[in-house]
Formats: sequence, C-alpha cells, structure tokens
Amino acid sequence: MNNSSFFEPATLGRHTLKNRIVLPPLTRQRSTQPGNVANELMAEYYQQRAGAGLLVTEGTQIEPRGQGYAWTPGIHTVEQIAG
Repeated sequence: MNNSSFFEPATLGRHTLKNRIVLPPLTRQRSTQPGNVANELMAEYYQQRAGAGLLVTEGTQIEPRGQGYAWTPGIHTVEQIAG
C-alpha cells in the first residue's frame, strides 16, 4: 500500500498544511474538578502530538446543558476561560 500522499502538503482554506494527517477532536475527560476547567495535563497531551499534523482539539461545552460527558472542559465560566 502506497501511503505517500499522506505526507504531501494540502490546502485548507487559506492555510497550507505540511501533510494530510489530522487528529480529530477528542474528549479526554481529564478536566480539573470541580468546575470542568482545562488543565496542564490536557495541554501536554496535545503538545505531545502537535508535530504530527492538523490537530482539532478538545470539544468544549459552551454552557452547562451542553455537557455530553463528565469531566469535559467548558468555556462558560471565568475559571474555564482562564484554563
């Protein structure tokens, strides 16, 4: 199987990606409790993978009713925004 096209540049809108490898959004369920605040462990997880290609990071709840899973980060409180 020839996988060479994975490593060719691709254009996404006005951006040129160095390859065609994409990490889809994931729900790591590692936010700090209480409060569902993003933390250093979550940042480290994505930092470790940043060289692979395009990363579509953590799905984030925009209000409490939008939380689909426990321990996922939100962005509807001052603490969450800071995280």
